Amino acid sequence: MNKIQWMSKLLLTLLLGGTAILMLVPIQLTLTNSLMTEQEIGRNYDLIGQMIDVGQGGRDRFINLKIVPDWISLGQYAEVLILSAKFLNMFWNSVGLVVPIVVGQTMVGSLAAYAFARLRFPGRDKLFMIYLMTMLMPFQVTLVPNYMVIDKLGLMNHTSAIILPGIFGAFAVFMMRQFMAHIPGAYSEAAMMDGAGQWVIFWRIILPLARPGLAALLVLLFVDYWNMIEQPLIFLQDAYKQPLSLYLAQINKEALGIGFAASALYMAPVILLFLHAESYFIEGVQLSGIKG
Repeated sequence: MNKIQWMSKLLLTLLLGGTAILMLVPIQLTLTNSLMTEQEIGRNYDLIGQMIDVGQGGRDRFINLKIVPDWISLGQYAEVLILSAKFLNMFWNSVGLVVPIVVGQTMVGSLAAYAFARLRFPGRDKLFMIYLMTMLMPFQVTLVPNYMVIDKLGLMNHTSAIILPGIFGAFAVFMMRQFMAHIPGAYSEAAMMDGAGQWVIFWRIILPLARPGLAALLVLLFVDYWNMIEQPLIFLQDAYKQPLSLYLAQINKEALGIGFAASALYMAPVILLFLHAESYFIEGVQLSGIKG
């Protein structure tokens, strides 16, 4: 490796490392502030939203961003988890919405992806492209027809209004089709020679080989639907049924400390899930997202 290549690699490493640190700063500040007392948070963030006119006798003042709190306190977590039932109620609402969607879309998407990737039938590729177009449409484009259909079915203000459309989303089909299309066909041919049918091939051969793609899909779907805002805001008028993604928007300035603790708890499931499936996730994204 010559000097120019070494310098280029060093600069790239510094750039990526600096970017990673900047991405982690908000998470670190959230965790730090969630361990502060309400009084300390009030002193550090009391200037948010205030307009300081330095030219008319005011003085320049800044928000105090601390890496380590003066005193570590768990009072905000106690307020969120024990003293307030709203957070836990909305947390379980999110679980009740996200888990059926993720499991259902993974199952339906894997079956559909197997048909598009491994079976041959007239119009397969055209049908897949038409199906894929639904994934390119943002939620706002299909909002009115979705609202009309859900209203006609009598599902308004019911969790099924969010779960059913989520189960039949197109993203799982696209991602798993890309992954399954690159599994060597020799495995299926060998199983057919032994008398295996399509269901046995799918369940016993393709799905185990597609485990990295499934892990990546589960993480991406969980993050997407864990953070959904528009669907519950429109289809769930009853605040008691709304998920945790709407909780932080309802926190006022006076409860800023509770907001930090709630934010830390809110992102904990996503971080834990990613750490648990990190190796599978990276491999699955590489194989299903880059190829094809």
